Amino acid sequence: MAGYYTLFQSEKSGEWYFNLKAGNHEIILQSEGYTAKSGAENGIASVRSNGANDDRYERKSSDKGNYWFLLKAGNGQTIGKSEMYTSASSRDNGIESVKKNAPSTDVRES
Repeated sequence: MAGYYTLFQSEKSGEWYFNLKAGNHEIILQSEGYTAKSGAENGIASVRSNGANDDRYERKSSDKGNYWFLLKAGNGQTIGKSEMYTSASSRDNGIESVKKNAPSTDVRES
């Protein structure tokens, strides 16, 4: 099953967000908040164009044993972030999942 994007507006803040979900419906990348829907749509387009490029991923770890990653655009701006993982290998598997699912054109607005 192919991955897809969800596009939604926060009832609390009014900001727009998107998530990239794998085929199993798990969130693999979360966006920052955008003031306009068009900003979130541009963010999705940026994930599509940058997601396959390994150089765009910043692999992070903490001294508490947490691992996560950021996906960045060519200008260095963060496009999205991952969940926290308990191992570096799980984080790296998450990156591979984003690479695989980023090209999706399936956007589901909720």
